[in-house]
Amino acid sequence: MAESKKDYYEILGVSKDADDAALKKAYRALAKKYHPDTNPGDAAAAEKFKQASEAYSVLSDPDKRRQYDQFGSAAFDGTGGAGGFGGFDFNGSDMGDIFGDIFGDIFGGGRRSAQYNGPLKGANLRTSIRISFEEAIFGCEREIEINFKEECASCHGSGAKAGTSPVTCPKCNGKGKIMYTQQSFFGQIQNVQTCPDCGGTGKVIKEKCPDCYGTGYITRRKKIKVTVPAGIDNGQSVRLAGAGEPGSNGGERGDLLVEAVVSNHPIFKRQDTSIFSTVPISFAKAALGGTILIKTVDGDVEYEVKAGTQTDTKVRLKGKGVPTLRNRAVRGDHYVTLVVSVPERLTETQKEALKNFDDAMNGNADSDKHKKKGLFK
Repeated sequence: MAESKKDYYEILGVSKDADDAALKKAYRALAKKYHPDTNPGDAAAAEKFKQASEAYSVLSDPDKRRQYDQFGSAAFDGTGGAGGFGGFDFNGSDMGDIFGDIFGDIFGGGRRSAQYNGPLKGANLRTSIRISFEEAIFGCEREIEINFKEECASCHGSGAKAGTSPVTCPKCNGKGKIMYTQQSFFGQIQNVQTCPDCGGTGKVIKEKCPDCYGTGYITRRKKIKVTVPAGIDNGQSVRLAGAGEPGSNGGERGDLLVEAVVSNHPIFKRQDTSIFSTVPISFAKAALGGTILIKTVDGDVEYEVKAGTQTDTKVRLKGKGVPTLRNRAVRGDHYVTLVVSVPERLTETQKEALKNFDDAMNGNADSDKHKKKGLFK
């Protein structure tokens, strides 16, 4: 049976007037979705990948696209056309870029980053400091000590022995990258990677500086002052610009990220800019009302309890919460839960007083009084 005609536009899911950008976008999406390396053993996915690659190979070429639009896929039947899938040229600039992007996405690499040989910012460093609950609320200053890479005074950062200089890398001829050909199931793919000899700098050091061993930097212990802003939360970091790893090829230094580890508080709990706590009150205070002291991060605050207050009553202390990071003058609220406390141990006098109170509440006070006077048997 003759093979049915192929609609390349339908395969890619684009209209017949799609431009090059639309074609490329559609193909990349399909290639990433159906690539055999992400669908091992899936014959259906491999076939869809094959069809998408065939369709894009034709439609991305202006001459082939004109032939296809005029004669259909029959224009490429035979050994020399697109019908012979093994004959596709994946080394063309467009296909090569797309496959480089796809393989970079799949395997975590990326051709475009490997081709870049300009100034690169140094890596960020991370450390942590432990602070108290109150220090997180109001901010503080801490001094930390880190390993800091300073430019070597002997070679001034070149890494070469005094009186010598780095030379052009013979492996990449100073380009910082090398090109290699990879054989795949679909043909040869041309890729670019960072030169392993010079690390992408394009220079190699023949005689290394004896002080820094060719690194260009000396590691020293350095004390740095960290200003912790008011309102910082557990796990948030303070960024110190320029305190990280040195850059390469003249790039700026990375940053130092100092993570705040906030200790738990025995009374207060925090959620965003709100503080929560529980305050016990006596039964008498809850029944009769009165003044109590509530602990806050600003100190004790007087609060007037209403008569008849029930347990789990919520109290809001406005502006006694956590400052916002943008403006320490703007603060959240402190929410207090009042819990009526029941004593676990009572004296005989206290027990008698409670019994009399209970009798009075149940209307039995008069009968008990009459019994004591002998009026009732």
